Amino acid sequence: MTTTKEETKDLSLETSKETDSIEAENPGVVERPALSAEEVLLLQEMAEAGLLYGLAKSKTHPEMKSRIFATRSGTEIINLENTIKELERAAAFLKSISSSGKKIIIVGTSPAAKFAAKEFGTKLDLPYVAERWLGGTLTNFKAIEGRIKYYNKLLSDKESGALQKYTKKERVLLDKKIEKMRLLFEGLTKMTGLPGAVLVLDVQSNKTAIREAHVTNIPVVAIINTDTDPKIADYPVSANNRLGESVKWIMNYLEDSLKNVIQVNTVPEKGEKE
Repeated sequence: MTTTKEETKDLSLETSKETDSIEAENPGVVERPALSAEEVLLLQEMAEAGLLYGLAKSKTHPEMKSRIFATRSGTEIINLENTIKELERAAAFLKSISSSGKKIIIVGTSPAAKFAAKEFGTKLDLPYVAERWLGGTLTNFKAIEGRIKYYNKLLSDKESGALQKYTKKERVLLDKKIEKMRLLFEGLTKMTGLPGAVLVLDVQSNKTAIREAHVTNIPVVAIINTDTDPKIADYPVSANNRLGESVKWIMNYLEDSLKNVIQVNTVPEKGEKE
């Protein structure tokens, strides 16, 4: 679906004039009478970043109908007024998790999500998975923790020169092992326990991660497209999760909400050594 910038603006204006009937049908969204002036500007930004574009109408999940504003040329248009409220609710929850000192693990392995997942995790010093979710990361964390420690030791030994005691052939094999483990554990090196929340950027690619979160009773925040049951997440955010610009916009929004909280958690208390 090709849409000009002017058409995108028109769509964002239409959604800003939408009545609260959709919200009334959706008890999972924070109830508020109207959008603020700041939120109206956000609405336009979101539309320009492509958050409003869902998938083909034929793929729409029945539970997503209340989150859809219109259908254009066979493509579902997501109600961004609803999405703003979902984002506010998700951001408030993630702030509460960070304020309690718990970690959030970010999961995004699709081409549109992996860069955003890695960048977000790196900036905020949070665990992330950007290549492949390793089964058991949550449900069998003790075993995964052992592998993370082994990976960290290999990295430390390589940096310190401790691997020089091995033959050239053995070092080549160890380098290959390190590279293979890097794809699985690079974003988990500082994960020392189960997280307080799981933030999933691409639901269809990471159903195992969501299933493990449910088993371990860890709340899930997820960007969901129009083909997904919103009940899969505790805090669903309806938006285009197949467009890199859309995912990046959402992550920037959450980063702005979280960075000060996380900075506070990393600043030593008075009297403590830095």
